[in-house]
Amino acid sequence: MTQDAWLPIPLKEFQQLPDGLNYLFWDGEQDFPGDPADCAVYVVPYMKPQAVRARPLDKMRGLRLVQTLTAGVDDMIAALDLIVPGVALCNARGVHDASTAELALTLTLASLRGVPGFVRAQQQERWEGGFHPALADKSVLIVGYGAIGAAVEDRLVPFEVARVARVARSGRASARGPVHPLTELPRLLPEADVVILSTPLTDTTRGLVDAEFLARMKDGALLVNVARGAVVDTGALLPELESGRLTAALDVTDPEPLPAGHPLWQAPGVLISPHVGGPTSAFLPRAKRVVVDQLTRFVNREPLRNVILTTGSADN
Repeated sequence: MTQDAWLPIPLKEFQQLPDGLNYLFWDGEQDFPGDPADCAVYVVPYMKPQAVRARPLDKMRGLRLVQTLTAGVDDMIAALDLIVPGVALCNARGVHDASTAELALTLTLASLRGVPGFVRAQQQERWEGGFHPALADKSVLIVGYGAIGAAVEDRLVPFEVARVARVARSGRASARGPVHPLTELPRLLPEADVVILSTPLTDTTRGLVDAEFLARMKDGALLVNVARGAVVDTGALLPELESGRLTAALDVTDPEPLPAGHPLWQAPGVLISPHVGGPTSAFLPRAKRVVVDQLTRFVNREPLRNVILTTGSADN
């Protein structure tokens, strides 16, 4: 019996898909495109609520592969109890590196150079000059040094930063220098003028940026979050912003979406973008390449890329 593959990208967008699967388009609509029990490969709809993405999982009894189009898979990990054993969960490493790194640099530069103030002044037809910090000669700490963190560093280099320190779950060597383990954060935080968060959301990183973390940041430092909102304790961040000791640029927040009336909207020294690191013109061509490559590997029984876990294994 032919196995189904559910894709959230219209089939006409692909020049060619590998033979061996029956392809169905589903982008989270109320009606399913076929019987979920026949679905072997589920490419998760992008930018849809978690409840929508998880809705067919408990009916997909023949599922073998869940491919997200996001770098983070925390929403699917939260739904593991709905997925049958033996399913590979894979992320979209490489799809969002360029656009998310671009936004990290955009938020950093805009915050340091006072761009939000320029916009407000322009709206009121006021000419307001002033002295602002440059990114040049600053010390930058990247927390979460995977593909996105490395892409952020690639874009920092031309700006003549004084130093880049890298932190990941465990220490290792990289092409640009040592990657320090999370345990070294207390030593590294006081040295950083800019702290950029690009770490996955896991049990270890949830609430990582708490009152103690923030207290170790130097006076006047900038916190940039392009990871997940829950990596930062919003309640701990607000007093640091309101006192003026720290500033922040946040593409993600906790809660998210940030509701009207939340004090973070009006906190001084904060720039907020509405989780737009990934959805750019760079997304579709990269997403299609990842999907075709993974489908080809699946039908040819070749090792899959970017496997985060296999459901039902002892390590989960």
